[in-house]
Order: sequence, then C-alpha cells, then structure tokens
Amino acid sequence: MKPHVLVTGGAGYIGSHACKALSRAGYVPVCFDNFSTGWKEAVKFGPLEEGDLADRARLDEVFAKYQPIAVMHFAALSLVGESMQNPSKYWRTNVNCALNLIETAVEADCKNFVFSSTCATYGDQDGVVLDEDTEQRPINAYGGSKRAIEDMLRDFGASHGLNSVIFRYFNVAGADPDAELGEQHVPETHLIPLMLDAIAGKRPALTVFGSDYPTRDGTCIRDYVHVSDLVDAHVLGLKWLESGEPSRVFCLGSGNGFSVREVIDASRTVTNRDVPIVEGERRAGDAACLVSGSKRALEELGWQPQRSDLSVMIGDAWRWHQAKEYEY
Repeated sequence: MKPHVLVTGGAGYIGSHACKALSRAGYVPVCFDNFSTGWKEAVKFGPLEEGDLADRARLDEVFAKYQPIAVMHFAALSLVGESMQNPSKYWRTNVNCALNLIETAVEADCKNFVFSSTCATYGDQDGVVLDEDTEQRPINAYGGSKRAIEDMLRDFGASHGLNSVIFRYFNVAGADPDAELGEQHVPETHLIPLMLDAIAGKRPALTVFGSDYPTRDGTCIRDYVHVSDLVDAHVLGLKWLESGEPSRVFCLGSGNGFSVREVIDASRTVTNRDVPIVEGERRAGDAACLVSGSKRALEELGWQPQRSDLSVMIGDAWRWHQAKEYEY
C-alpha cells in the first residue's frame, strides 16, 4: 500500500503542486485545507480532508484515519504587509496552528516533518547571498512566526525525536508544466501574476515601485525558484528523512536573482505582448537586493532545479494563466 503524507495547505499554490509531486513519487497526498486561500479545484491527486489546524479533534481524526508517515506543512498566512498591520493574526494563526499540528503528529507517532519556511526569517539583509548559517533577524510578524515554528521543530526534535527538514526560500513562480495547476491569490501581490494580469487586460497596469535603487538597472532584485523545482526539493527532503538522515535546514535560491525590469523584459519575449507600466515611488521597507544560495541542497539532497530559468517560469505561468480552471 502506498504511504500517506499529510499536506497542510494542499489546496494552495505550492501545496497543490506538492501533492502532484508526491503522487508521482509514489505517495498518497492527503490534502488538509480550510480553503481560506486555497481552491477545491486544485485538489486532484489524493483525498481531501477539509478542516482547520486550530481544531485538534479534527486533526486527531485525520491522523487516525490515514496514519501518515510524514507531514508536509505549507498552510500559513504569508502577506508581509498584513503581518505588519495585524501581527496578532499571524502569531495566532501561524504559530498556534503549527503547535497544534506538531503536537498531534508527535502523539500519532508521525515523526517526519517537512516544513515550508521562508527567507523572511533573515530580515532585511540587503546585498548578501543568504545561506543556512546566516543570522536570522526577522523584521515582521510573518518572518517572526516562521522563525518561531522552526524553533518549535528544533525543540520537539530534542524532546520527542521529531525529525524535520526546513526549507527557506524567497519568491516562488511559474506553474505546473502540464497547466493543471497555477498561481492565483486573492488579493494578488506577486510580481509575475500581476504582470500577466496587466498583459491580459485584467488590471490597468503593473506598478514598478522605485527605479533608483543601486542595482544594475535601478529596480529591485529578487530571487525566484520555479514552483515545480521547489516541490521537488520538498519530496527530496521527505526522502532524506525516510533514509534516516538528521534534521536539516536547506535554502533554495538562484544566488543572483532577477530585477523587476528583467522580469518585464522576459515577459515581453515570452508572451510577445507589451506590459503596461506605471512608475511608482519606492515602497517603505523594500530592500534593493535579496537573494539566497542553494549549495547545501545541491550537495546533500542532490537537488537540481530544472525549470528555474526566468523565461521558463514566465512561460509556464502564462500557459496556465490562459487556460486556468478556477476563477475568483
């Protein structure tokens, strides 16, 4: 019988892609989602269990029903701006719910835990190629809440033998190469889907926030990883734990990143359409350059990203964007 893996947030952008990758790798992904941001149409690769991570009785029921060999935890609030305006919401939802999940997993003797964290735990470390040993100093409740969950996993590892793999990364982009899944948030805040909406006429224009940064073209530089490459790393992380390797942290990134103008130029080439642009002022708190390396993941996990080229990420996103199955 194929082993079950509980995927929290499995109806969301990254979680749904993870479910597909797990299914291809010989697992049965059990999607656990409350649909606050996910989409039922994205649940295609295993059973769906609707529920909230705050509901301990519901979690106990799902763990008893499927006896998963591992948890892959994606469910979280993730809007940096909102976390600065309403930190209590982020500490309550992200941290309390993660604690509920971790406690349930330990009591169910499910001791392998793959956690989707973030490079926001590092804070604003402009111009540094981040790695696993870079000091963590989050500057908002989103990054702080993710850092707290990492600390919980460490403590439960020491006291209860919970084994974990933690992934830190910046921006995720692209879509399933088969166009079965893609990125859609309400509200949308990410550069590439905002840009594709502008190209398609679904919004008037893309706003470029600041053009006088000390970068190669004056716009901010950010790191991107293709969603398919990202979830492949998560499957490798699960296999790492299954093989008896110790708990580990891995960063996933390109090491150099792309500027806003480079993303816009690549989209013109890929879509053969102009991008309507509005020049805006800098946003408070935006760093000029935020990138991460991935040397450890390449050397220890054998992670080899296949689709994290900018043109490929935009092309996959555009293909799904034109044929997407679920609407607002």
